Amino acid sequence: MKRKNYISWDEYFMALALISAERSKDPNSQVGACIVDENNKIVSLGYNGAPIGYDDDKDMVWDREGNFLETKYAYVCHSELNAILNANKSVKGCKIYVTLFPCNECAKALIQAGITEVIYLSDKYNGVDSNIVSKKLLDTCGVKYRKYEEKGKQLVIKL
Repeated sequence: MKRKNYISWDEYFMALALISAERSKDPNSQVGACIVDENNKIVSLGYNGAPIGYDDDKDMVWDREGNFLETKYAYVCHSELNAILNANKSVKGCKIYVTLFPCNECAKALIQAGITEVIYLSDKYNGVDSNIVSKKLLDTCGVKYRKYEEKGKQLVIKL
């Protein structure tokens, strides 16, 4: 008889997005992403961080406010973009699990890359301009999105 308390595909892939977020060195926002193909095979993972070669200790600024050039927003690569760029094959037709609803810039990248569905954990920026644009882009371009249904399960990983 097979085991009954195994995790679902959604739980598995969102857990991987959450684990990926733990790689982020951003002191304020840790976001992770997991791209999966139509056969539930993992295509890529990503998290928000500095571009390759940009020293996140010496060069990276992590401030959220102030002059744009002196904030993280000018430099950081979001988890969705990193997941697309980290992929070892085309992500066309894939879905993405993300811990935070994609911003408008990431929505454009997801659309252009051919992602067909976004499953998100948090939509904490719901109603702000970039979120409104993101949803408009996804809706207009036929990319489905849905909130991850939390079931209250807890996974403990001892490293």
